[in-house]
Amino acid sequence: MNIKSLLFASFCFLPATYSVAQTNGVINNANSPGVKLKSINITDCQWTSGFWADKFKVCEETMMPNMGELLTGDVGHALNNFKIAAGLKQGKHEGPNWHDGDFYKWMESAAYVYARNKDPKILKQLDDYIEIIAKAQQPDGYLQTQVQVKKLSRFANRQYHEMYNSGHLMTSACIYNRITGKTNFLDVAVRNADYLYKVFMPQPDSLKRFGFNQSQIMGLVELYRTTKDKRYLQLAELFINMRGKSKVEPDATANYKFIGDMVQERTPLRKEDEAVGHAVLALYFYAGAADVYAETGEKALIDALDRIWESVVDKKMYVTGACGQTHHGVSSNVDMVHEGFINDYMMPNLTAYNETCANIANAMFSYRMMGIHGESKYADIVELVLFNSALSGISIEGKDYFYANPLRVCSNAHDNPDADTEFDERIPYIDCFCCPPNLVRTIAQVSAWAYSLADNGIAVNLYGGNKLNTHLADGSVLSLTQNTNYPWEGSVTLTMQACKREPFKLMLRIPDWATGSTIKINGVDAALPAKAGEYATIERKWKKGDMVLLEMPMQVKLVQGNPLIEEVRNQVAVKRGPVVYCVESPDLPEDTRILDVYLPEDSKLTAKYQPGFLGGVATISGRVMLRKDKEDGMYTTLNKPEWEPYHLQLVPYFSWANRGKSEMTVWMPIMWKPE
Repeated sequence: MNIKSLLFASFCFLPATYSVAQTNGVINNANSPGVKLKSINITDCQWTSGFWADKFKVCEETMMPNMGELLTGDVGHALNNFKIAAGLKQGKHEGPNWHDGDFYKWMESAAYVYARNKDPKILKQLDDYIEIIAKAQQPDGYLQTQVQVKKLSRFANRQYHEMYNSGHLMTSACIYNRITGKTNFLDVAVRNADYLYKVFMPQPDSLKRFGFNQSQIMGLVELYRTTKDKRYLQLAELFINMRGKSKVEPDATANYKFIGDMVQERTPLRKEDEAVGHAVLALYFYAGAADVYAETGEKALIDALDRIWESVVDKKMYVTGACGQTHHGVSSNVDMVHEGFINDYMMPNLTAYNETCANIANAMFSYRMMGIHGESKYADIVELVLFNSALSGISIEGKDYFYANPLRVCSNAHDNPDADTEFDERIPYIDCFCCPPNLVRTIAQVSAWAYSLADNGIAVNLYGGNKLNTHLADGSVLSLTQNTNYPWEGSVTLTMQACKREPFKLMLRIPDWATGSTIKINGVDAALPAKAGEYATIERKWKKGDMVLLEMPMQVKLVQGNPLIEEVRNQVAVKRGPVVYCVESPDLPEDTRILDVYLPEDSKLTAKYQPGFLGGVATISGRVMLRKDKEDGMYTTLNKPEWEPYHLQLVPYFSWANRGKSEMTVWMPIMWKPE
């Protein structure tokens, strides 16, 4: 479908007013024609007990307020920058060029918390900040504090991150409107989007290649869904169509480090067959394109996104769901890339970059693809990221952060004073502060990802103790509860509290690891397949009190990599359910190195839930062999190794580095028993 012909008649003139959408999903796709599984409203699902309820409590009580203090004080400079741009304070712009976006993401997290606790202090605080932001906005709608305060030329350099900041402004403003019903923040976003439309739609030669960190595509689609103004959807598609149409060479807006595959501009998206370049830029781009497809249904667009998703998941993604194999490298087209994807199956562990934002963006992309295709495999990736490479970015306490998330850490490997994003201990403030608010807003909103509305039914995407009160597609009321100690136990009980009398579908995601799962209804075998990696669909007349029991086997499994991944040949990772485990040096004898740990293939590994350890986790224990002979040379002659058996405890990967500075590894060499 050509969206230009579809929309041309709709906006000969810019409207003076706009209508506000009535639905309020995190992704507001209730009326999106290209979506099979549609989002529930933001507050329809509430965590009640267990893992995610505990995480949300930490988010509400510690993560969100602590981050607010950082960004509105003098540690982070985001609010000060808006005050200076508004003429309310004297000073210079401080912090990175994308600091506005950091603040918008934090505001989004605060809005999600407010949606659940209705604390009037949060609402008053956000309204005060919105008033400052509105005063900082230029009369024509432009709003970028770093450009305004530094008196820079607009759109003169991709690295000003103007599009990134605008995208998060639009998204945050839409969420705030859906939660509060207020339009004060939305008015700011609309003026900014109208300005972008006026500047970019004529496609002046100087801006035909302009695009960097393309969060504005997602933001524009959400603004379209919120206001019903089709210009924003047209502009979102324009930012897709511009990529890959111009000669790739340095110009006034970008040097050689920020061109080509680095910014996904070498190949038009509809012709692309691999994930390339900066991982955050790429995955935001792909997620935004998925949002555009949800509205237009263009086959060429979804065909490309299908190829790219398979490239990410099957050839460039870590066992933790993390993305972005390297800090600095080259693409398959030999373009320089930064924090990015590199060639297929090149998966270093010690130098793995895996920016927290990239990992979260991987989940955002897969969540959108799940909605479009209605398939369980995409939710598997969302869950994998959430329990592993996303949560590793924040401490159990909720105040300290990782930016990069490698799969192996050895002493002194990252002790580089110039490495401002790679370190072995989480820190309370990262000068490049994009990841922390991204993670906190994700934790704050994840309950809205737990269920989706299907055609005459509900899909259960994520498991955790919760209560759901929603309306099915026909408007009928559905209320149910979910009780479970997932992911530490595989038993999940769903109980109908209220529902319509006519038959409807309950779709249970059977995770790709959960072979052998069983389903019972009111204690009786449901007599339907529960195939791993698919939704198990139960369609029947439901009534209040009906109970569905899903039992998922939670064996400890050893995971191996594709033989083409040289870095993990003859090594294994340990996984139980959706959680990937690691070895950490606090669990080893003194003076034992991570690289000395070998796992016998016949080792009996057992799990034990420890409620008072690392916030409450299941650990895994079993026999390993410690290599005692030490060789420090670059290359040495092999002698018969000296071994010592040891009973080792493994911890969830996301929980490492919460017991002081340590070494860590996900992958261990396997010791095969002789035939």
